[in-house]
Amino acid sequence: MASTIPDPQPGTGTARETPQPQPPSGRAGRVEAHGIDHIPDHERHGRPRQLFSVWAAANVNYLSLVTGGALILMGLTLWQALAVIVTGNLFWLLTGLLSISGPAAGAPSEVITRAMYGVRGNRVNNAVVGWLISVCYFALNLAAAATAAFALVEMAGITANTGVKVAVVMVVAALTLAIGVYGHAMIMKLYLPITLALTAAFAVVAVGVFRHTDFSYVPAEPLTGTDLWAVLAAGVTLIASAPLSYTTSADFSRYLPRTTPARSVVGWTFLGGFLPGAAVCSLGALAATVVDMTDPQAGLRQLLPDWFGPLLLLALVLGTIAINALTAYSAGLALQAVGIRIRRSLSVLADGTAAVALTLYGLLASDFLDTVSNVLQLTVVLLGPALAVYATDIVLRRNRYDGPALMDETPGGPFWYTAGVNPAGALALALAGGVTVSALCVNTLYTGPIARALGGVDLALPAGLVTAALLYTLLTRGKFRAPTA
Repeated sequence: MASTIPDPQPGTGTARETPQPQPPSGRAGRVEAHGIDHIPDHERHGRPRQLFSVWAAANVNYLSLVTGGALILMGLTLWQALAVIVTGNLFWLLTGLLSISGPAAGAPSEVITRAMYGVRGNRVNNAVVGWLISVCYFALNLAAAATAAFALVEMAGITANTGVKVAVVMVVAALTLAIGVYGHAMIMKLYLPITLALTAAFAVVAVGVFRHTDFSYVPAEPLTGTDLWAVLAAGVTLIASAPLSYTTSADFSRYLPRTTPARSVVGWTFLGGFLPGAAVCSLGALAATVVDMTDPQAGLRQLLPDWFGPLLLLALVLGTIAINALTAYSAGLALQAVGIRIRRSLSVLADGTAAVALTLYGLLASDFLDTVSNVLQLTVVLLGPALAVYATDIVLRRNRYDGPALMDETPGGPFWYTAGVNPAGALALALAGGVTVSALCVNTLYTGPIARALGGVDLALPAGLVTAALLYTLLTRGKFRAPTA
């Protein structure tokens, strides 16, 4: 079978033992040459603390305000909403765990998962869990950025008609895709200053929100019994959908030296996601106690000084561009891992084209808030079990991955398994596994039979996670002969 590595690096096969200067393709001003191919040791660089700003910049965003405010709109008290926000954001620990496989393998998540699903099985996994869901998230975040940009346009005295909206979406998408096209080094260079700028902006937001928050807020008709548990479960799922969406966290850690301490990679990834994720979601919930957060922009502007309105909108756009650049980057790698022979830079542009089309539909033909809530909750049916299988594999293998071996796509390769599919991964993820059980428990666009029997309580997230992890463990325990680097 032909290789799907589209960006060969001349000469790297003989240079692994001799450290060399970082190549031009690894600089922020050059388009990254590597795609899903293995990163040799002499090109590894950086420190794990750099991961903090990558994830922090991506989590100070408009969508986090929306989801935080949505918890109050769903009928929770303020303190119930804050508890849900903390609980949901704890799932960043799993994102951090997945990221340690990057330095170990020197490969992106889209390739490492060949160990779980086999070469062919992983192509299906990347097509659905990797590419399709990434494009959906790209579209949701692009729509969020565009709504803030529309308000900026209106402030400038320009009517945001359909033509203007299309143009704004295209401009925001172009800025986002530029970062994704330039790739890893550009992300590492830009995200620290982006984090600092967003922190300053949201500090002003926090002061305004705290001054007006009703800390004793309770809805007119507090939820009780089954109704309360149903909303709490849905809320945790909604918040956890952010860290669960990054089953590709090794994409951003794979350039770190293989000797990088795993605990540092986990810790900085977790802190970078948890702290801003919990803070910004909480601001959305706090604001919702005094203003209508069905329109977060208009609601927040009531709590902030007039001069800060345009700066808030710019911060919302910038934060969403930051998160979407990561999504576009990973979606491009997923498209390569499906088996399409295309350069990484071009694959990012292809992903962006699909996402722009979905964004325009979401903004012009449907209700944005309902779309966000439904999509984020439904994707957990796939993302939760996929993350569970990945995390379980890391634990069972003790994070031992042979990057060059993962590049072998031939029938005789170590990750070919049976006809290119690892039965353990396929069964644990989908066939009678986590996705199947999760789908029976969901209550969002439809109500599964288990959720119906429980009075509408949505247990899709914990049921999918536990089922996938247990089944994968049972099917693989004692059978691992993990390749060692």
